Amino acid sequence: MKSDATKPYLPVFILLFTLFLVFACSTPSWFPIKKGPPHKAKMKELVDKEVIIIDRNEYVKVFNPRGSEGGNQPKYLYIPVEEYLAKKEAFAAPSMRGEQGKRTSPAATTLSPSSGPGKEALSTSVSVSPVAHLKKKVVVTHFDDRTTSAEETFGDWLAERLMKEMMQRSFQILFVDYQMVKEFLEKRGFSPSDLESPKISRMLSEVFGIHAIVLGEIAGPYVFTTKGARDQDGTSTAIIKIEMKIVDTFSGKIVKTLSAQNSIVPTKERGVFSDEKAKGRAFDLTISDLSRSLSRELDRLDWFCRVAKVDGEEVYINAGKLSGLRVGDVMEVLRPGNPGERGEIKGKIQISTIFGMDASIGRLIQGKKPDEEDILKLAGREGS
Repeated sequence: MKSDATKPYLPVFILLFTLFLVFACSTPSWFPIKKGPPHKAKMKELVDKEVIIIDRNEYVKVFNPRGSEGGNQPKYLYIPVEEYLAKKEAFAAPSMRGEQGKRTSPAATTLSPSSGPGKEALSTSVSVSPVAHLKKKVVVTHFDDRTTSAEETFGDWLAERLMKEMMQRSFQILFVDYQMVKEFLEKRGFSPSDLESPKISRMLSEVFGIHAIVLGEIAGPYVFTTKGARDQDGTSTAIIKIEMKIVDTFSGKIVKTLSAQNSIVPTKERGVFSDEKAKGRAFDLTISDLSRSLSRELDRLDWFCRVAKVDGEEVYINAGKLSGLRVGDVMEVLRPGNPGERGEIKGKIQISTIFGMDASIGRLIQGKKPDEEDILKLAGREGS
C-alpha cells in the first residue's frame, strides 16, 4: 500500500529534476552579461579567446597591458570584437609575448611571480616594453573645409570628433591644443599653412615635444534626397570623403597619407530631418574608419623627447608626467643626426624630478653631458 501511495508523486519529481538541470546549465536570454559561442567567436582569430556578450554586443576578454602598474588598473579589459581584430597585437597575452621573445632573443629570462591567495600565477619570458606606457604628443589641425555650402563648415568640429574617437581607441596619444600651437606660430610670423615644412615641424618638436602633426581636408558632405507621393518628408543618403597627412616631426617628412569615404547605403534615413541624419551617419562611418587607420600609423612612430635646457648638473626635459615618464627612468642621450637618423649615443641620464604639467629634470649617470635639443629615448625603467 505504501509503495502505491508514492507512485503519483514520481512524475512530479522527474519533471522538477529535469527543469532544474535545464536552468542550471543555461543562462537566461534576458541576462545582460553571459558567455556563449557567438558567431564571431568561430573566426580563426578568436578560437582561443573568451568572448563575452554584454547587452547584445560581443567583447573579447584580454589582459590589461597596464594592469601591472597597480592602483586602480583592472587585470582584464573587455574590448569590442571589431577593435580587437584591428589591433590584436596590442592585446596579446603576456605569456604569448613571452614565447615570442624566447624564440627571438637568446638572452630572454623567465619571470615567475609567486601567486598569493586569490591571485593567478603568471609566467612570461620577457618583460613588457616600458615604451608601451609612454604617450606621443600629437597636434590635429582644423581640417581644410571644402564643403558644398559656405554657410556650413565642419573643419574644426571634425578635428574635435576625430580626437575624441582616438582617445577611446588608444592610451598612447596625448593631444596638444591646436589653438595654442597656432598662436605660437603667428607670434613668430608663421602661418598654420607652414606646418608641413621641416623647419616648422622641428620647431614644434623642440618647443612642445610634438611627435606628429595631422593635417586634413574634407570633400562634402554631399546629400541626396528623394521624395514620393507617400513619402513627403523624403529619403536621404549622404557621402563624404576625408583625406589626412601625418607629418613626423623627427624627420620633418610626411610619413603617411590616409583617405576614407563612407559607403552610401548605411546612411539611408527616412522621415523628418532625414538629410541631417544622413549627414551625421556619414560622418560617423568615415571618422570611425579614419581613427582606426590613424591609430595604427601613430603606433608605428618612435617615442622620443628633447633636452630643453642644461643648468649645471640638471638637465631639463620637455616631457614628464603626462607623457608617462617617472622618477627613476633612465634615458639615452642621442646627438641629433640627419633627419630620420637615430644619431650617436652620448650618454645616459636618470629622471630625478617630475614637475609642471609635462616636464622633468634628470642627472647625468653615464657618458658626456647633453646639449640643448639633444634627443632622449627611454633606455630602461626601474622594476622592469
